[in-house]
Amino acid sequence: MTAGAPKRRLPLAYRLLAILLRPLLMRITKRDWRGLENIPAEGGFVVSTNHISYADPLVFAHFMFDSGREAYFLGKDSLFAIPVVGWLLKKCGQIPVYRNSAAAAGAYRAAVDGVHAGKALGIFPEGTITRDPDLWPMRGKTGAARVALETRCPLVPVAQWGAQEILSPYGHKPSLFPRKTMMMYAGPPVDLSDLYDRPIDALVLREATDRLMDRITELLEVLRDEKRPTERFDPRSHGVPEIGDPLKHHEIGRPKRHRGGDGSPS
Repeated sequence: MTAGAPKRRLPLAYRLLAILLRPLLMRITKRDWRGLENIPAEGGFVVSTNHISYADPLVFAHFMFDSGREAYFLGKDSLFAIPVVGWLLKKCGQIPVYRNSAAAAGAYRAAVDGVHAGKALGIFPEGTITRDPDLWPMRGKTGAARVALETRCPLVPVAQWGAQEILSPYGHKPSLFPRKTMMMYAGPPVDLSDLYDRPIDALVLREATDRLMDRITELLEVLRDEKRPTERFDPRSHGVPEIGDPLKHHEIGRPKRHRGGDGSPS
């Protein structure tokens, strides 16, 4: 493990990746880490951030590693099918998610078991890179809230900004120099205590998820020094696919506003 990094028990593959990747990230990025005091020092919890780039998992993992609580992520199953990469992810204890399939239930149970085992479980609540045209958090999926409600563990919101400067949304050509600043801001856990004694139904899950997304967005307003849109982007109401690259017919780069059938901005 690199000098100055926390010393703790990690899976061998996780430890090897940390040895290789952390010094590289320290060299090619600047870091603005905020709110590390809000990361629980012990016990299992869920930590969730907004999703703006394919580079997010590396930046998020770096932030969590430096906090002293390495994250174990739920990731889409296609990543685990990549030769070598998939093997490493499994050896590091990461959890594949088989979206829109019966196998997703197994990932959920693994996530709950991970929290009970004392792990920091990283979940991107949007499920994919945001479709919002200005990269604000969009409507969240309910998985993170469901795990937090079932386990009654802390649900820690984190906002991030900067990874899109290294790799634009759905881009494949990184821009490493000049060095970009990665900003991460962890807030206090979202208060869900008033929901604990209610059935975990669709209404409760949506309420808990909206609280999480609101808090992430508030933290992101601080990082960006901007105000959020008045309405959170919902891919379903804009006719945008919820998975896959929505920009494949456009120039890769900053998302463009999707237009309605009459050609006006939707």
